[in-house]
Amino acid sequence: MDDYEACDGLEMAERVERGDVSAETLLEEAIARTESRDKEYAAVVIRMFDEARAAVSDGLPKGPFRGVPFLLKDLHLAWPGVPLTNGSKLFETNIPTIESELVARYRRAGLVVFGKTHSPEFGLTTTSETRIFGQTRNPWDPDSTPGGSSGGASAAVAAGYTPLANASDGGGSIRIPASCCGLFGMKPTRGRTPAGPHAGEGWSGMTAMHAVTRSVRDSAALLDATAGPDAGAPYAAQPPARPFLEEVSEGPGRLRIAVQAEGWNGIEPHADCVAALDEAVLLCRELGHDVEEAPFDANPEALGPATLTIIGTSTRSALEVRAAALGRPLEEADVEPGTWSMATYGASRTATDYFTAIRTIHATGRALARHMESYDVILSPTMATPPMPIGMLSLSNPDPGEQARSIVQTIAFTQLANATGNPAMSVPLAWNGDGLPIGLQFIGRSNDEATLFRLAGQLEGARPWFDRRPPNLA
Repeated sequence: MDDYEACDGLEMAERVERGDVSAETLLEEAIARTESRDKEYAAVVIRMFDEARAAVSDGLPKGPFRGVPFLLKDLHLAWPGVPLTNGSKLFETNIPTIESELVARYRRAGLVVFGKTHSPEFGLTTTSETRIFGQTRNPWDPDSTPGGSSGGASAAVAAGYTPLANASDGGGSIRIPASCCGLFGMKPTRGRTPAGPHAGEGWSGMTAMHAVTRSVRDSAALLDATAGPDAGAPYAAQPPARPFLEEVSEGPGRLRIAVQAEGWNGIEPHADCVAALDEAVLLCRELGHDVEEAPFDANPEALGPATLTIIGTSTRSALEVRAAALGRPLEEADVEPGTWSMATYGASRTATDYFTAIRTIHATGRALARHMESYDVILSPTMATPPMPIGMLSLSNPDPGEQARSIVQTIAFTQLANATGNPAMSVPLAWNGDGLPIGLQFIGRSNDEATLFRLAGQLEGARPWFDRRPPNLA
């Protein structure tokens, strides 16, 4: 199939439906690219080729992505009989016996899962580097990170293994890798996609699961196929008025766009990110939108400690539960230094600290909702920095101070939408002088992915990016 990488997922599925190509051919194309290119990029850490071939042989459901090769992130999502390591040696022998509801929905959509992608240990940083699997590299520059925690997913999609891959986002982990790799990344509204049956929520509701994609319409159609609560869900997002896929081809109308030029944590963005933001502002005005600078005060002195308390306590609990399952005490050597530091911090928090943290993120969400009564969308850079060199963001960086200083630059604009639960997307509208992608973030009102998809479709038409590929893969 000479034009495999010229197709998005929906185009592949349409060709399968017409009989122009078989699911077997698509799968073997994906496997061939993984085998030949992953030696350099190290994006796929668990091969599921036999499982994928068996699924195709057994017959696939007639879903919207029937026959399309797909990858799962090796974090939290369970496939019975396949290791779920969460990027950690502590979970190296963890073999689930249950299937995550989101995985079941992917299969019902007709997707063919052929592997699992690299994530940092427990998703705790914005690169994909671990002691257990090594370093995933960015196809646009192998010396740079592809981002994280969905860095394996973003590297695989950017390198052409598949047009879309599962990703998750607790502080920017869909949007940051999308920005680093020139992809579209939508973080849905809190509760839009299921976390069950093994969990009710992640990081007290700050995490969301969806995908990184090369086209906007793939993201919309996949969200249509997977959205909605599962049995026993503690809460759910409001149902959309119509399918998200229909929104992509609809004009957004004249939007009121607020520009956030400084990170929520006070970080000043790199000059390349400022230039990208300026270009995006001009583009939005050319498209007829009302754009003005209107920063939101996120109260970082309260929000920062609150998010650290939630992540730290969640991490400590996960480690202690795993150690108990192994029948032994938890030890510092079980995890990477950055993970241990986070878990140690979590152990120092009290129940009162945790309750205060929850109240803080809920209060932040209320404040953002009031701010957005005057605006439809907030525009900012996705990150305050271009993709960083490999090593700086690693949880095993021998200089923990460098790691801490680096990570706050990557999450300076993304973390807010995790705390508030708002939908947010990274759109690949810019590349810097070194040829590295620079994403632009758009945050929507709660439960309003529809406006974001309409805007994304308009931006994709105005500044197409689908055919823009890493130089050595073009």
